[in-house]
Formats: sequence, structure tokens, C-alpha cells
Amino acid sequence: MSKRIHIRLNAGGRRFNYRIAGLGFRNGHVLVHRAVHEPFWTFPGGRAEIGETSEETLKREMVEELGVEVTVHRLLWIVENFFHYEQRDWHELGFYYLMDIPPEFPFRPGGIIHRVEDGDNYLEFKWVPATRDALTALDIPPYFIADEIETLPVSPRHLVWRDGDLDGKD
Repeated sequence: MSKRIHIRLNAGGRRFNYRIAGLGFRNGHVLVHRAVHEPFWTFPGGRAEIGETSEETLKREMVEELGVEVTVHRLLWIVENFFHYEQRDWHELGFYYLMDIPPEFPFRPGGIIHRVEDGDNYLEFKWVPATRDALTALDIPPYFIADEIETLPVSPRHLVWRDGDLDGKD
């Protein structure tokens, strides 16, 4: 097997990252996760590897993180995301898909339902109400998703999002 190579470029104090994430819903809730050392939450996913499609990345990441095989549905957003994190300016290309998480993955709203070690990070997962108020309270970037969580786009939406923008630019 050849060596896995994540798509990430460093340029001094700047970094480019190619990230794929999925939004999985159940009973009016959406699954979120965070690295335990971080104050913010995000949608499960990870970095793409050279030679795999974005759907393959999401499926691989969910097997690694959740231990289940998800069904990947339509692409919701393509986001050119610019933000500052860990003393770097990031330029992230993000693909966000709608996905189905199989019923054997636990569903218990209100607390941490799954933990996993992922490289140097310890991740924790929980189900939260799929509402603007719930996502806003969680601090879940990119922040435009909170505004659209209750009415997902019917076709892929492209945004340029810069941290601090009140609304991303199409």
C-alpha cells in the first residue's frame, strides 16, 4: 500500500487545507464533533488525500472516526474559507455533503455519545438540535451554516467566507 498523503500546503505563516465534511441528521438533530482541546465544534470530516474523491474522503473519515459506513448524498456547500487559527492564516477549500449515518451509530441527544483518538487529537461527538439557535450557541464555524441549517440548499452553493464576515460572499 502506498503512503497516504493529505492535501495540505504550508507557506510560512499560511496554510492551505482541503477539507471534506458531512452533515448527518437524525430526529431533528445534526451530528457535530470537536477536538477536546478546542472550544469550537464543527461537522465531522477531515482532510482529503491525494488520489481520492471528496466522497471517498468523507466515507473513509467516517469509518475512521465513527466506525460506520455512511451514505454520502448531495453536495450542499463548496466553501473557500479564510480564517486565523493556531498562529496561522488558513485558506481552506471545504466541501460539505449531506450524509446518512446508519442506525447502529448511537443517538442520545444532550451529551457526548462517541470518542475517538484521531492522530494527535482526541475527538468527541454529540447530537445537537439542527437549529440556527443551537448551532450559534455552539460556536460552529463556518458560521453561515447556522443560518442555513433549517433550510438546506437544494443544489450546491458556493461561498467565499472570511472570518468576521456577517455574511459570506457568493
